[in-house]
Amino acid sequence: MRLHHVQVACPRGGEDVARAFYAGALGLHEVDKPEDLRARGGAWFRAYDEDGGVTAEIHVGVEDPFLPARKAHPALLLGSAAELDAVRRRLENAGYEVDLSQRDTFPGHDRVHTFDGHGNRVELLVAAPARFTG
Repeated sequence: MRLHHVQVACPRGGEDVARAFYAGALGLHEVDKPEDLRARGGAWFRAYDEDGGVTAEIHVGVEDPFLPARKAHPALLLGSAAELDAVRRRLENAGYEVDLSQRDTFPGHDRVHTFDGHGNRVELLVAAPARFTG
């Protein structure tokens, strides 16, 4: 079993705000929704590896009435600390809040949290090198 996608919600007409965050700031690629689903609104985004394989997929669906997910969230695993820092800087430069307060609270990972333009929580993390004590 593998995870195919995660869906988050946006209000009716919120697709451009979603595009600014998921494609613009995070760097995911928007993909066409299947014809049968387009009338529902929303937008789909994917990340690819160097061979063109899909590594993550987020569907933004229209929900009415809309309430942002402040606790539930997608967590996107990045390949390196440098990539995490680059995405964090890109988010901040685009005006998105990045929460560093839980950066080292998930064992084996370095992580940050942010919120998309509709207030949905998104986690970005990278495997952290082992820390030795002593």
